[in-house]
Amino acid sequence: MRDRAVVVPAEYAATHREVFGEGRWLTDLPALAQRQLAAWDLRVEGAPRHGMVALVLPVRRADGSAAVLKLQPVTSDTVSEPVGLRAWDGAGAVRLLDHDPDSGSMLLERLGPAALSSVDDDDAAVRVIAELLARLHTVAAPPGVRHLAEIAAAMVHETPQACGRLADDQAGLLRRCADVVAELLSEPGERLLHWDLHYDNVLAGGREPWLAIDPQPLIGDPGFELLPALDNRWEQMVATGDLPAALRRRFAILTDVLGLDRQRAVGWSLGRVLQNCLWEVEDGATELSDVQTSIAETLLPLGP
Repeated sequence: MRDRAVVVPAEYAATHREVFGEGRWLTDLPALAQRQLAAWDLRVEGAPRHGMVALVLPVRRADGSAAVLKLQPVTSDTVSEPVGLRAWDGAGAVRLLDHDPDSGSMLLERLGPAALSSVDDDDAAVRVIAELLARLHTVAAPPGVRHLAEIAAAMVHETPQACGRLADDQAGLLRRCADVVAELLSEPGERLLHWDLHYDNVLAGGREPWLAIDPQPLIGDPGFELLPALDNRWEQMVATGDLPAALRRRFAILTDVLGLDRQRAVGWSLGRVLQNCLWEVEDGATELSDVQTSIAETLLPLGP
């Protein structure tokens, strides 16, 4: 099956164009897949999977072991993924088996299809994320990874311009988040962060019950990576009838398991809200999403 052309799923092509626009990478993707299959002596054995950025092919190696071939453009968000995975070396995260730096292609161990989003018990699911983060944060940050210090400073700098595109009440909320982040700029943290650990980025694994995938490694404070576990499965929290209580419950589980200072974790979580809101405005929004404003309004009273 290795000599068959790799067909790019139409849904992946459409979502990829939404993120990156038209370009050569998508056109060249079938040829890239064939080159990497040949270079690593791989045989495709199943339908491809994909997210917004990467195409993932289930493959069998020459020694008979199962793996996946992950193909994605090299960008500022993806370039450090293999760096982080190599540092973690399978401790709480999917194991990197090989990497082609020129194309960004990665050969990864194959995990089971079940994601943490399949676990109905919300407390249990949040605790799994917290326990994985606790393990990932113990690994020393390697060189070649972006630092929160620069990202946070840029966010504070960009806030006034973004506020000019918002109504007064929402601009005020954004400024309050930026003020909190500005107070934290001198202590951005030095931990190796995953930066995108939500329910669908945790998969059942053969060697461990759950392992993290798809990191966007960042050096910084652990509080900056709680938000994906707070805003994921939003409808489930809304359905509780008391959204602020549900948010505070998730936040308490995360900070308890990770042993974080609550006020500092609030501050950096508001930093993540700020980042998401700035992205929304950059994409043309003139009104902030209910998700981000609800999180900010819930966390602000808990902060410094």
